[in-house]
Amino acid sequence: MAHINLLPWREELRREQTREFISITVFSVILTAAIIFLIHVNIERLISFQEDRNNLLLEEIKTLDVELKKIEGLEQTKAKLLSRMEIIQSLQQKRPQIVHLFDDIVRTVPEGLHITELSQQGETLYITGVAESNGRVSAYMRNIDASDWMKKPKLQVIESKRKDGRGSEFKLTALQSEPKESEEK
Repeated sequence: MAHINLLPWREELRREQTREFISITVFSVILTAAIIFLIHVNIERLISFQEDRNNLLLEEIKTLDVELKKIEGLEQTKAKLLSRMEIIQSLQQKRPQIVHLFDDIVRTVPEGLHITELSQQGETLYITGVAESNGRVSAYMRNIDASDWMKKPKLQVIESKRKDGRGSEFKLTALQSEPKESEEK
């Protein structure tokens, strides 16, 4: 039988297989590196997109905070305006009362008594005057008590004005009220 030497052919096949293995390995490494690079680029792009969205949201939040401050300012202005409107409305409702009060003050003053000073703080009337006698002051207080527009007179001070004992200076307070007809309405 003839001896055929197959070693160089097998050696050649092994070299070829080794080259193919190295080529496939290098190609696989390059392909894996490319895939990892593309995944990294994609993740970076997603992170950048999310950061842009977050920045946009932060800007919108700042804008809304400014708007909220404006709204709070408007609400405070609205509350101030409403309170002013309520005050004006209450003054409009009480406007005729002062006319009735002055008319009632004139009607309740008895003869022999003169009012020298009249002031009001809130619902309290401060009345200062001169009377011919203490009885006139008492009559004035009864008239105030019977009045529709004044109530609860309180004598603060009564002093003799003259040396002969005739005439007195007095100070008293009374509360402004509304007649019962107005309260029922």
